[in-house]
Amino acid sequence: MLRTALRNVLAHKTRLLMTVLAVMLGVAFVSGTLVFTNTVSDAYQNSSAKGFKGVDVAVTAKGQEDRGNTIGKTPDLTQALVDRAAKVRGAASVTGVVSGFTAIADKDGKLIGGGWQSQGGNYWGTKDARYPLVSGHAPRGGNEVLIDSRTAERAGYKVGDTVRISVDGPVLAPTVAGVFTTDDGNVAAGGSLALFDTATAQKLFGKKGAYDEIDVTAKSGTGQAALKSQLDQALPEKLVETTTGHKLADDQARAISSSMSGLRQGLLVFAGIALFVGTFIIANTFTMLVAQRTRELALLRAVGASRRQVTRSVLVEAFVVGAVAGVTGLAAGIGIGAGLRSLLGAFGATVPDGPLVVSAGTVVAALAVGTVITMLAAWLPGRRAAKIPPVAAMSALHAAPTTKSLVLRNTIGALFSAAGVTVVLAATTMSGDDGQAPMGIGAVLLIIGVFVLTPLLSRPLIAAAAPLLRGFGVSGKLARQNSLRNPRRTAATASALMIGLTLITGMTVMAGSLQTAIAKMASASIRADYIVSMANGNALSPDVAKEIAATDGVTASSPLRNAISRIDGRTEFLTGVNGSAIGKLTDLKVDSGTFRVHGSDVVVDDDEAKSQGWKAGSTLTVHYEDGASQRLTVAGVYEGNQVIRGIMLDNATLTPHVAHPDDMQVMVKTADGASSATKDRLAKALGSNPAIKVQDKQDLSDSIAKAFTLILNMVYGLLAMAVVVAVLGVINTLAMSVFERSQEIGMLRAIGLDRKAVKRMVRLESLVISVFGGVLGIGLGVFFGWAAGQLIGSRMPTYELVLPWARMAVFLLLAGTVGVLAALWPARRAARLNVLAAIKAE
Repeated sequence: MLRTALRNVLAHKTRLLMTVLAVMLGVAFVSGTLVFTNTVSDAYQNSSAKGFKGVDVAVTAKGQEDRGNTIGKTPDLTQALVDRAAKVRGAASVTGVVSGFTAIADKDGKLIGGGWQSQGGNYWGTKDARYPLVSGHAPRGGNEVLIDSRTAERAGYKVGDTVRISVDGPVLAPTVAGVFTTDDGNVAAGGSLALFDTATAQKLFGKKGAYDEIDVTAKSGTGQAALKSQLDQALPEKLVETTTGHKLADDQARAISSSMSGLRQGLLVFAGIALFVGTFIIANTFTMLVAQRTRELALLRAVGASRRQVTRSVLVEAFVVGAVAGVTGLAAGIGIGAGLRSLLGAFGATVPDGPLVVSAGTVVAALAVGTVITMLAAWLPGRRAAKIPPVAAMSALHAAPTTKSLVLRNTIGALFSAAGVTVVLAATTMSGDDGQAPMGIGAVLLIIGVFVLTPLLSRPLIAAAAPLLRGFGVSGKLARQNSLRNPRRTAATASALMIGLTLITGMTVMAGSLQTAIAKMASASIRADYIVSMANGNALSPDVAKEIAATDGVTASSPLRNAISRIDGRTEFLTGVNGSAIGKLTDLKVDSGTFRVHGSDVVVDDDEAKSQGWKAGSTLTVHYEDGASQRLTVAGVYEGNQVIRGIMLDNATLTPHVAHPDDMQVMVKTADGASSATKDRLAKALGSNPAIKVQDKQDLSDSIAKAFTLILNMVYGLLAMAVVVAVLGVINTLAMSVFERSQEIGMLRAIGLDRKAVKRMVRLESLVISVFGGVLGIGLGVFFGWAAGQLIGSRMPTYELVLPWARMAVFLLLAGTVGVLAALWPARRAARLNVLAAIKAE
C-alpha cells in the first residue's frame, strides 16, 4: 500500500502541483513571518545590549504611590546622590544621565529620524566614555551641541556648522561642536541623538540640577551584584532603586520581544487565512483525485485492502505533498523574511545590523504546518473513498450524493448560519469591549454555515446568471450546466475566494466609515482654524502658546494643558484651557448647564459626569500635584468625543499648581481664516520648526485618511496572499475538471464544437464560479462591516455606515478577472485535447 501511494503521487505530478503551490504559499508566509520578526527582534536586542555595556548598575528614582488625595511625586536624583554613589567602595566611575526628546532638522529644514527616535541627552564632563568623539570637542555652554555620526552623515553636517534643533517648542540654533559614535539602538534604527553639556541638558529637559538616571561602573574585581549591594547600603532606599546592567539588558530584551509579538501575531493571522483558504483547495484536489481513482481503490478493496489501508494510502500521498510543500515553503519563507527586512528600509524604518535568524522553531513550524494541514484536508476524502463498497465503485453507481446526505448538509449549514447571525446581532447590542468576543465567535459560525450551504446557494445564484450566459450560445449554456453539475466542487472553489473578499470588503467598510466619522467629529466640534502640535505627539513648550497668541492675525488661541490630580481618592486628568477663548475655538453640544470655564467653574464631558454622578451645579474638591486643594463647581456638562473630553478648567486656575506644564496642542482662530498665507505666518512665528505641525481641518482629515489608507493597503497586501491561493484553487479545479470531462469534451468536439467555443465554455465556467464567490464574499463583508460598526458606534456618536460602492464594484471586477485569468491554462488544455483519444478516455 505504501508503494502504491508513492506511485500515485508520482503518477499525478501535474495535478498535485497546484496543491503543493497553495500549501507552499501559506507555509512561506508563516515561516517568513517568524524569520522576519525573529531577525528584527534579535537585531534590536543585540543593539540594546551594546548600549548597556558601560552600565554595571543603574540608579533610578523610586516612584511614590498615591495615597488618599495626595499625588505621589517621583523624587529628583540630585548631584548629592551622584557624589554619594561615587564614594562607594566598588564604584569606578559615576555618570549622571539626562535625556529627552530632541528634534534635529536637516539642511532643508525637515525632521531627521522618526519623531520618537529623535532623542537628546547630556555629555558627561570633557570626555564621556559612552560617546567616543570622532571629531571636535565636548560641548561648552548652551550654544554648542554634539550630533551622532550617522545623523551627521545623512544630513551632511560637520564641526562648525549651525544646526536647527527643537526640544519642546521654539527652535534653537547651536553650533556643531563635535561628532560622536554610539551603539544606541534608536540611532541604529534610523533615529538621531543630540548631546548638550550637562547644565544645558538639565535646563532644556526641565531637570534643573537633577538627573533621570545615575549609571555606575564597577572596579575591576567587583561584580554587578556586589556593586548593587554596596549602592543599596549607601543610598536612601525610600528614594531610589538600583538595577544591574544584566537585568536592564534582559528586561529590554523582553520588552523588545513583547513589542514584536503584536506584529508577529498580526502577520500570522493573515498567514492562517492563507492556509485556511489553501485547505479548501487541498480538500477539493484530493476529493477529485479520489473520485477519479474510484475504480482503482475499489480494486484494491476487492483484492484484500481494508478501509484503513485505503484511507492510509491517501494520507501517505498527502504527507508526501505536505512535506514537499513544507520544505519549499520554508525556503521561500526565508527569502520573504529577508525581503520584508529590506522593505523596512524603503519605508525609512531602518533596522540595526544583524544576521538573518532562522531558528529551529521556525523550521519545525514550517514542516509541521505543511504536513498537518495537508493531511487534515485529505483525511475526509480518503475516508469517504474507503467507505464506498467495491462492487458499487467498480460499476460507478456511487456518483450521486443521496438525498439524505444533502438534507443533512443543508440542515447543518442552516443551523450554523442562523446561530452565527443571531450571535453577531446580539453582539451589536453590547458595549464595544464586551461585544468583541461574541462577534468574533458569531462571524466564525456564520462563515462555516455559509460554506456548508454554498452548494445549495450556488444553484439560484448561478441560475440568475443564465440570461447573461445565453448571449454566448452553446458555450454559455454548457458553462452554466458544468457549474451546477457538481455543486460541492463549485462551492469549495468559490469559498476560497469568498473568504478573502469577505475580509477585504469588511475592512474597507469599517475603515471608510471610521475615517468619515472622525473627520466629521473634528469638523463638528472644532471651530478653530488651526491645531498646533508636536510631530511626535510629545508635549509642547508653554512658550509656543505665547508665540502664537502674539502673532499678527490671531484672534483667539488656547493651549490644551494636561495635568494630574486627585478627586475623591481617584486619579483624574485635568485639561487646562484659555477660559475666555475656548468657546470661540470649539463647538461642543452642552447637555446641561452652561459652557463656562472661569475661576472655579469647570465643565465635564457626559461620560465623566455619568460615571461620577455629577451634574450642572455639582461641586467637587480637586487636589493638585503641588498638594494644594480647591473647591470647583460643575458649570455645565458637554457631549465629549475622541477629540475633546474630560474635565476642563481655566489655565489661570490650573497652571499655578503645575510644576512643568504640558501643552498637548494649541487651538488657533485667525482673522483671515484658514489659508496658506496664514499657515505660513504661523509657521514662521514658530521659527519654521520641523518638530511642530500646524494643521487646519483639511490637514487633520487628510492625515486621518492617510493613516487609514496606509493600514488598508497593508491589509490588502497581506490578504493578496489568500487571493493568490484562491486563484490557484480555481486553476486546479478547472484543470482537473477538464481531465475528468475529457470524454465529454471529445464528444462535443466530434459533433461540431470548435476549439474557440471549448475555450469559451471553460472560461465562462470559471467566470461564473469566481463571481459567485465574489458576490458571497462582498455580501458577508458588508454584513460584518456593519456589525463591527455598531460596536464602534456605541462609543463614537458620529459613526455611520459608509458603503464604498466604487471599491465593491472593483472587488467584484477583481473576482471576475480572477476567473478569466485562472481559466487561461485549463481552457487552452481543453481546446488542445485530441478528439479521438478523448472519446476513448475512461
